[in-house]
Amino acid sequence: MRTLMLAAVTLLLLATNAGADVIPPGKAAPELAAGAWINSEPLTLQKLRGRVVLVDFWTYG
Repeated sequence: MRTLMLAAVTLLLLATNAGADVIPPGKAAPELAAGAWINSEPLTLQKLRGRVVLVDFWTYG
């Protein structure tokens, strides 16, 4: 468990130090990326307002 936690913290630090955009608290989130959606029509943050949203980022690799 400790190794997994250490790996997660390391990845977070690497992403932050790699020039990833960091949104300061109190600022609005950027709009969702445009492109092809698989299971629905494209959504906007306005359409999702007031809902609980799980964003799952993954890729083939």
